[in-house]
Amino acid sequence: MAEVDDAPVTVCGAPGSFARSVLAERHPALIEQVRDAFPWSPERHRALDALLRSSTEGVVEPLGPHAHDRERWDAWGAEYFGRSWFDVPFLWAESYFYRLLLEAVGYFGPGPWRGIDPFAPFKRAELRGSLVDDELAALDVLARRPVAERAAAYLQGSLWGNRADLSFTVGSRTADGGTDDGSDGSTEARSGEDPPPLVTDDSEALWSLLPTGGSPGAARTVHIIADNSGRELIPDLVLIDHLLESGRADDVVLHVKPYPYYVSDATMADVVDCARRLAQASGEAGEAGRRLWAAMGDGRLAVRAHGFFCAPFPYAEMPDELRRQFDGAALTIVKGDLNYRRLVGDRLWSPTTPFAGLTAHFPGPVAALRTLKSDVIVGLEPRTVARLEDAAGDGTGRAWRTSGTHGLVQVRT
Repeated sequence: MAEVDDAPVTVCGAPGSFARSVLAERHPALIEQVRDAFPWSPERHRALDALLRSSTEGVVEPLGPHAHDRERWDAWGAEYFGRSWFDVPFLWAESYFYRLLLEAVGYFGPGPWRGIDPFAPFKRAELRGSLVDDELAALDVLARRPVAERAAAYLQGSLWGNRADLSFTVGSRTADGGTDDGSDGSTEARSGEDPPPLVTDDSEALWSLLPTGGSPGAARTVHIIADNSGRELIPDLVLIDHLLESGRADDVVLHVKPYPYYVSDATMADVVDCARRLAQASGEAGEAGRRLWAAMGDGRLAVRAHGFFCAPFPYAEMPDELRRQFDGAALTIVKGDLNYRRLVGDRLWSPTTPFAGLTAHFPGPVAALRTLKSDVIVGLEPRTVARLEDAAGDGTGRAWRTSGTHGLVQVRT
């Protein structure tokens, strides 16, 4: 396809680019935060320090000889080893960085640190926070609204929950020294205040694929590819509860990461933690949590964790066994920024490139719910792009793409 050939792959070295800032600023800050989060052994400290030097000043190196997936990454990274991190594709570099970070802390190796999520302290702090209490309490108010209004709010909550992304806020500090966790995202979407702007909104098309009550015949399955845990996963679970309770879906499959990834990406352990947080709450939140707990028990809500979700490739390259899972679904909802980059391809597309064409590879209808936190964006009207660029006020016209202040709902039926 000519458009693909004309759109360069996003790489990490362009001066002033978002990709470069991730490697040069966010990753070093994350290493330091992980270093301070546990009483790591001297060996683990040395490994983290080596990763910091390598990822900022050195070249991409293979995994050690004893890594369980050494052969796989050798094949995936053959053309990148020995090159500067800033000269390789952004999607690949980010994925490999997180794989090396897990290696540095001994996540896969023998010994006492095996299986310890290095991001767990950040996730737990967020989940215990008062902001979650406020958002769960807001469900009691929302329960008194008309059904259609509740559905729209659940969808908005799932979308703007994507602002609560721990990797996006690593190193960001508020004036009082606390961490800025993007707290004005999902709360606004459910508190009756106006949410931040959507650059495109295909919500009506999404709901048209999932009418209430369903229709006779085969069960309707909705797949959701999760992004972050905590304050994003909770509204995702609330949306799932609505889909099941309203009859918009007969069953839901939630896809998560098989191991810790991108700081706050959801794993099975995070699903359990968030479902328990809901179930132990009072009011509407508690009722939703208990229904979800039961739905997992009777199979109406299934959780899956395919290894491809931690691979450094776009979804166009997903393996056949994963593709077959999505084939025949009433809808697959793809959450968040990284999943969007993987869905349309992590390239510097013209923002007016049609979304439908770039997602034609995906089996079945697909919807993207995303807060904009990276440069990749497609499917916009020319007048929308002009308005956003004029209002950016950053000299480049691109700040709206990466600031987390805008969102989208895009659907390919």
